[in-house]
Amino acid sequence: MADGETSAPTRLWGGRFTASPAEALAALSVSVQFDWRLAEYDLRASKAHARVLHGAGLLDERELALMLGALDELAAAVRTGAFRPQIDDEDVHTALERGLLERLGALGGKLRAGRSRNDQVATDLRLYLRDHVRFLAGQLLDLCQALTAVAGEHADLPAPGMTHLQHAQPVTFGHHLLAHVHALLRDVDRCRDWDRRAAVCPLGAGALAGSSLPLDPHTVAAELGFDAPAANSIDAVSDRDFAVEFLFVAALVGVHLSRVGEELVLWTTSEFGWAELDDAFATGSSIMPQKKNPDVAELARGKSGRIIGHLAGLLATLKGLPLAYDRDLQEDKEPVFDAVDTLRLVLPALRGAVETMHVHTERIEAAAPRGFSLATDAAEYLVRQGVPFREAHEAVGRLVALCDRQESSLGDVSDEQMLSISPVLTPDVRAVLTVSGALAARSQYGGTAPAQVLAQLLDVQRDIESGRAWVTAWASS
Repeated sequence: MADGETSAPTRLWGGRFTASPAEALAALSVSVQFDWRLAEYDLRASKAHARVLHGAGLLDERELALMLGALDELAAAVRTGAFRPQIDDEDVHTALERGLLERLGALGGKLRAGRSRNDQVATDLRLYLRDHVRFLAGQLLDLCQALTAVAGEHADLPAPGMTHLQHAQPVTFGHHLLAHVHALLRDVDRCRDWDRRAAVCPLGAGALAGSSLPLDPHTVAAELGFDAPAANSIDAVSDRDFAVEFLFVAALVGVHLSRVGEELVLWTTSEFGWAELDDAFATGSSIMPQKKNPDVAELARGKSGRIIGHLAGLLATLKGLPLAYDRDLQEDKEPVFDAVDTLRLVLPALRGAVETMHVHTERIEAAAPRGFSLATDAAEYLVRQGVPFREAHEAVGRLVALCDRQESSLGDVSDEQMLSISPVLTPDVRAVLTVSGALAARSQYGGTAPAQVLAQLLDVQRDIESGRAWVTAWASS
C-alpha cells in the first residue's frame, strides 16, 4: 500500500450509517458467490469508464495510465486466481474496488465517479450474455452440423412419418432429421435477433438519473461493443427484458433439445430399434447387466424443465417492481448463469450422441409402409382421376378397414374386393401403393422427395455457415 493510503472499506456505501449491517442482513445481501463470474466484464467496463473520465477532465494522463495499468494487473490476477473475493465483499463490484484500492490507494476511488452499481451490473450482465449467447449459438450450430451429416447419409432412406406417434405417411429419414435442424437454426436466429436488442449500453445512467459530470455515453458504448447508449437512464438500470428474453431463447432451445432427446429415447428402444447409441454416450444399470440406457437423451429432456422454470421465476420477480432499480433485480443473475451452464453441458453431449449413433437402416425402411401409410397416396390418386376428395377419403378408409380385419396390406386386396367397396377403387390404384413412389411424388418445395431433401441439405448448410460467420465475427472483434 502506498504512502498515505488507508485500508479499503468493505462496502461501497455507509457514510451516513453509524453501524455496520446486521449479520443476517449481510448474509441476505451478499451476491459475490455467484456474481463473481462477471469480474472480467466489470473490469472491461471499468477501463472504458476510466477513459471517459479522462475525456471529461476528471483524470489526467498520468492518473489514467496508472488506472489502466492497475486494472490490467487486477484482471490478470483475477484470471489466475491470485485475486479472489473475500468473505466481507458484498458483490463483485465491492471486491474489485478493494483490489483497485490495494493497488492505487486513493486514486482508485476516483473510478467510482459518474457510475453506480445499478448501471454497472446492468452493463456487466449484458456483456456477459452477449459473449455467451454466441458461444451457445456455436454449440447449436455444431449440433445442427451433426444432425445434417446424419441426414445427408440417409437422405433417401424410407422411414415412417408419424403424427400422434402413429404411422401416417412415408418420409425419408433425412427429411425427418432436418426438421430438428430447422428448429435449432431458428434458435440461432433468435440469438442473433436477441443480440440486436441487447446491444444497448446502460453505463452512464448512474443510479437512475444519469450524471451531472460531462461524461460521454456514446464513447463508452462504442468501446464496449454496444451499438448505442441507453436512451433513458431509468429504463437503463431497471430493464431486465434482455435477461428474460435470453431465458426465453434458452428455454426454447431446451424444448427443442428435449424433442431430439425424446426421439433418441424412442428410436433406441427394442420396440423401435431404429438406432443404437455408441457406448461412449450410453450408460448401464447397477442391477440389470443387459441394459444400455439413453441417459444423455433423457437428461437433455429433463433439463429443459429447469430452464423453463428459470424463465417463469424471473418473470414473476419482475412483474410487480416499481421503477427504477430494486434489490429484487439481484435475482436476475443466478437463473441466467444456470441456463448458460446447463446448455453448455447438454449441447456437446447431445451432439456427440448424434454423431456416433448407429442407424439401423433395414429396421427403419421395413417400418415405412406399416400402418397403411400409403392410404393417403391412394386417395390422392383418386383425386387426380377426378374423384372428389371426400368420396376418395371414404372409399380408401373402407379399404383400410377391410385390410385391418383380414390383416393384409392395401395392395393384397383383390380387384373384386376393391370394386365391392367402391367403383372408384379400380385396379390401377395399385400403381401408387409403393413407398418409393410415395416419396418421389412429394417433390414440391419442402417435400420429402429425396431430390428435395438434397436441395434442403444445401440450404441448411448455407444457414449453418451464415450462423458461424456471425459467431466468428464477434470472436475476432
